[in-house]
Amino acid sequence: MTLIAANLQAVRARIEQAAIAAGRDPATVGLLAVSKTWPADALRAAAAAGQRAFGENYVQEGADKVAELAALDLEWHFIGPLQSNKTRPVAGAFDWVHSIDRLKIADRLSAQRDAHLPPLNVCIQVNVSGEDSKSGVAPDELPALAQAVAALPRLRLRGLMCIPEPTDDVALLRSRFATLRTLKDALVADGLALDTLSMGMSHDIEAAIAEGATIVRVGTAIFGARPYPTAVAPA
Repeated sequence: MTLIAANLQAVRARIEQAAIAAGRDPATVGLLAVSKTWPADALRAAAAAGQRAFGENYVQEGADKVAELAALDLEWHFIGPLQSNKTRPVAGAFDWVHSIDRLKIADRLSAQRDAHLPPLNVCIQVNVSGEDSKSGVAPDELPALAQAVAALPRLRLRGLMCIPEPTDDVALLRSRFATLRTLKDALVADGLALDTLSMGMSHDIEAAIAEGATIVRVGTAIFGARPYPTAVAPA
């Protein structure tokens, strides 16, 4: 067994244990392998161990991997900040976008999604911690944005995504994740058919699953540590 395969097995066990502890079916929690900065061979090793969904943060790097690994029939999620001048490759290559935080980006993705492709699954990123440095729409601006995105052709609004501030305070993390769940529930009550909460990373998937995560985004615990500055938390 490769190291990546062993790591995947350990992460899946964490997901299963966390789901059971929360009284949930483990099958309701999807694992997104965050593969930014890792070469295609690392993704091949993960795919050989049964991983199908991969998350990329950088447009050109992600599009290149989609093309190189096309024969593996993987599911590709774009999870990083997206500039309006870089939406076209994402609209054409990816299956999901988690990081919509303004209508301009959604408009461009909708217009640039090829008609022969299935609708692009999208999530709106919400700034649940109120940090000025964080991407994401403010919670009070979410309802109007969600209704506008849901009305666009070629997109399918699936749910919400968040990246809370890095902290070891489990109670604070759970409160951030609970905020996202509450926001999603309110949108569903307003008539939007949402089924996705994209939240939780390598260090906090248990807290996210306890609060209802349906997709956890895990990179470091699968592929290893990246050379990040100490102030930046890995995915």
